[in-house]
Amino acid sequence: MAGAVMTGFTGQALAMRPSNPAIRVIDRTVSGKVTSAEDNQVIPGVSVVIKGSKSGTNTDADGTFKLNVPEDNAILVFSAVGFTTQEVPVGSKSVIDIVLASDQKILTEVVVVGYGTQKKSQLTGAISSVGAKEINEMPITNLGQALQGRAAGVDVTQSGSKPGTVPKILIRGRRSFNAGNDPLYVVDGIPLAGGYEDMNPNDIQSMEVLKDATATAIYGSRGANGVVIVTTKRGGQKGKTTISYDGYVGVSKALDKVDLFNGPEFAEFVREAYRATGGYKDAAGNAIPTGVINAEADAKVAVLGGDPNVAKGIANGTSTDWQDLVIKTGVMQNHSIGVQGGNDRTQFYISGGYFRDKGVVKEANFTRLSLRANIDHNVNKWLKVGLSSYMMNSIRNGENLNTYGMTINQNPLAVPYDDNGKLIFSPTNDALLTNPLAELVKGAQVDELKRYRIFNSVYTEFSILPGLKYRVNFGPDFSISRYGRFVGSMTNARKGGDAQASNANGFGFNWTLENIINYSKTFGGKHNLNVTLLHSIQRDRAEVFSSSVQGVPVEAQSFYNLGAATTVFSPGSGLVEWTINSYMGRVNYDYNDKYLVTLTIRRDGSSRFGENSKYGNFPGIAVGWNIGNEDFLKGVSWIDLLKVRAGWGKVGNTGLAPYQTQAFLGRTSYAWNTSPAYGYRPDRIGNADLRWESSATSNVGLDFSLVRGRVQGSLEFYQTNTTALLLSDQLPGSIGFAAVTRNVGETRNRGIELGLTTTNVNTNNGFKWTTDFTFTKNTEAILSLYNGKVDDVGNGWFIGRPLSTVYDYRKIGIWQTNEADAAKAVNSEVGQIKLKDIDGDGKINANDREIIGSDVPDFSGGITNRFAFKGFDLSFFFFARVGNLIRSEFHRNNNALAGRYQQMKVDYWTPNNPTNEFPRPKSNQEFPVYGSTLTYFDGTFVKLRNVNVGYTFTPELSKKLGMESLRLYSSIQQPVIWAKYRSKYNGVDPETTGLAAGGTGITPATMVITFGLNAKF
Repeated sequence: MAGAVMTGFTGQALAMRPSNPAIRVIDRTVSGKVTSAEDNQVIPGVSVVIKGSKSGTNTDADGTFKLNVPEDNAILVFSAVGFTTQEVPVGSKSVIDIVLASDQKILTEVVVVGYGTQKKSQLTGAISSVGAKEINEMPITNLGQALQGRAAGVDVTQSGSKPGTVPKILIRGRRSFNAGNDPLYVVDGIPLAGGYEDMNPNDIQSMEVLKDATATAIYGSRGANGVVIVTTKRGGQKGKTTISYDGYVGVSKALDKVDLFNGPEFAEFVREAYRATGGYKDAAGNAIPTGVINAEADAKVAVLGGDPNVAKGIANGTSTDWQDLVIKTGVMQNHSIGVQGGNDRTQFYISGGYFRDKGVVKEANFTRLSLRANIDHNVNKWLKVGLSSYMMNSIRNGENLNTYGMTINQNPLAVPYDDNGKLIFSPTNDALLTNPLAELVKGAQVDELKRYRIFNSVYTEFSILPGLKYRVNFGPDFSISRYGRFVGSMTNARKGGDAQASNANGFGFNWTLENIINYSKTFGGKHNLNVTLLHSIQRDRAEVFSSSVQGVPVEAQSFYNLGAATTVFSPGSGLVEWTINSYMGRVNYDYNDKYLVTLTIRRDGSSRFGENSKYGNFPGIAVGWNIGNEDFLKGVSWIDLLKVRAGWGKVGNTGLAPYQTQAFLGRTSYAWNTSPAYGYRPDRIGNADLRWESSATSNVGLDFSLVRGRVQGSLEFYQTNTTALLLSDQLPGSIGFAAVTRNVGETRNRGIELGLTTTNVNTNNGFKWTTDFTFTKNTEAILSLYNGKVDDVGNGWFIGRPLSTVYDYRKIGIWQTNEADAAKAVNSEVGQIKLKDIDGDGKINANDREIIGSDVPDFSGGITNRFAFKGFDLSFFFFARVGNLIRSEFHRNNNALAGRYQQMKVDYWTPNNPTNEFPRPKSNQEFPVYGSTLTYFDGTFVKLRNVNVGYTFTPELSKKLGMESLRLYSSIQQPVIWAKYRSKYNGVDPETTGLAAGGTGITPATMVITFGLNAKF
């Protein structure tokens, strides 16, 4: 109707006014109160929005709201964190009171605990979970990257940037010297014999980390160092088939290069090294002082004018950056297609994956092809069968090549090519320095590892009676590997000699058979009982064969025709077998979801141990109290979950290599008259009484969820004592044996862990900000060794200190010109390293060594912030380790200060530069006296591990594009590293390998930029 009256409209209502003026809009106010169905308390901050619009409001502190509603058919949407969303038609009502039901997801969330699942509210052990959200949040290449900084108590450190490298994972520190500290990996219920590197991370649905002995006791000896349970994606029951594509492509770039001397700086560095030893003199034999260049003196130095190629470089001002010739832009891509679906009878998930990483160093790359099929089928009401099958083929090139390391030592005054553009094999007269680019000539160096793996998990489950189930798991695991190595004639290793080749082949077959009985029963409505019984046997067989030759007639044959070589070296072969036989029982009981008890006992027998001690018993007990379910807290609406738990458990360690309990013979050679002969001699003492290392852990934890899930997390305190360590006890050399393996010694780990998730902002206009935070502090200590509470200085083992400790002299500066007499008194000289005199006796000897530090950080942690607004999402993840020591092999190898090779650029001492950082170069020493003191650095770092930004299309737009959903994203991995080790001391990556950071196989730290999409059809 024309001329409609529209008085009293608010700005919000006007924004919703119909475009047709003939339609009359009713203007009125709707009010009401929102309360909780659980305790009838008012709920402030509830979002009240008119469906299909941006108009809305929030409830006040007393739970009330007022909102202008423009039309009778409007629908109000009520939503709040921790409550189920509710939609209410307005109709003719002017007062609408709403009762919202609690969303109990945080309480009913199911967690995999090994041989079953439990609700989060009923857990009694220390378990951290990493879900699909965290796994898919950044383009990871292995599951270790998904755990870093995301699970408290789990220390994940990168092992380098070479393609195919996997991180090192420790759970609650190191316990053992010789029996291994790697956790057990369980995939779809089957323990893996090896590591996790073969897994396609796109197939993973969730990961649970079992940390304390009460949680890991169900795996007995296999879980001595913690357990990582991996659950892969399964099918659905909705009768719908979904096809998904997840893929990204990107580039990797070196964050920076090692800061080396340029041409003129290197020349002056060499001159100073010879000045220090009296070798830099003019034609008349006069010493040339620092800062002065003399052509005659240069000519007497082999590394300078004594080499015509270098002399030419000095004259031409040459400054070759050899690193630039080897480093390139890498390319990374990952593609995964999954088909998921099913009905109430059959569920399936099938996926195929392709991953390719071409690194920033030309020789290194990694390719993985994978295929997975997970099928579950309900045959009838009492029988269920299923299969999880994973097939993988990977090729890794360049794992053991180090062309980049060669560039760091190459003379910058030399050039790689002659005037005709031909590669110069020996750019200088130094016989040890060949052209790094010769290593990259096609076919000159081949370092290829091929792996094939088929991992299966087959099960049959019988429902015998209500609550009683019997399940059989069988997990065959096949692996085949072939490592081929070829070193051509024109390489640094052969230097024109005969080409060498080798081939090593391995075949592994591991199988696991488990019989599981599970019984669940509720009595009287409040008593809940679950009993699990298990018998498990796991057997492993690994065969290896290798052969190597020299004198390959045609280099194009590489390592494929060893029989054609002129010299065939002795072949090698081996067989390693082991078996574990186990029995386990677990009882979970709770009363009215308030009082929780878990009892576990496992008995393991291992073929690796002596005849007298093959079996070990490993018990566990844990209790929990859901305080939040008590009547006296029922009225506290802001507490969703408040649970205290405590536990104690004992587990063994079977990480000892097979056959260590047996006496060995070693081959020996001797002369039989004039003919060579071979025989055998006793090589190692056996120990039939060798038994399990055992770790006993006490754990106290607090689980909480507050304000309808806005703040939730877990706090843990623990102590683990590991006794009967498998150590090599030293023996007098006079008896013919150096040591024997015995059960002696004890270590301890203590720690605090915090995992916290918060919803910081959640507005009615769609803006949401959440934060995940983890904090870990673990302290290692040796309590005793083979001689009791006595230090073993030779091995660097000290009572009360971590398992890896640096014991050495401490550098306090450089001897200066005015300290010549003091330097001479301690057998040193001006310009060399000045040490701390611990005992103050005016001498430097073994008594002046002290504990410098350890690779165990004071603490580590990660923080992830996520933002979402109307389809857009942004997340960034920081990871830090603080207070650990780096013993940098990179500095040991590339800071010789001898004046022969190029090296990292350092602030070295000269008469004109009296620094206290690094000593004066000297041409007559391979490495500075007490030079080990130059390799210790603070390992503290903070990394911006990942930044991810994406946009998810609306369902309407996705459907128009023929898809169910579509998300586009871009990520930057490791764009920034904050660390004094890098910024001040020229280190590559403070994270790489702990104490021995940056050995000879180092490659640059990298940044990866990717673009990807997630699509479902």
